[in-house]
Amino acid sequence: MVFSLLFALVKFVHCVMCVGLVFVVLLQAGKSGGMAGIFSGGGGSDQIFSAPSGMAFIKKVTIVMGCIFLITALTLTKLATILNNTSIIG
Repeated sequence: MVFSLLFALVKFVHCVMCVGLVFVVLLQAGKSGGMAGIFSGGGGSDQIFSAPSGMAFIKKVTIVMGCIFLITALTLTKLATILNNTSIIG
């Protein structure tokens, strides 16, 4: 009972991280501007999301979300073996 509730909670967080990561990665400016240029009007997008440490805020968010995604993926795998599920999808 506890593991199935924990499995559902981690699965929900994992799905939110999937959608969030796609959104955050698409917001990042690539070499040619990316989708971030649409919202900021050009090459000044790093100034909007800048952090005091010099690394862009949006890049820090991407790193944190990627780490959470990795942790939830590993946790889902472990919980699936405990619950004897054959797949994390169903």
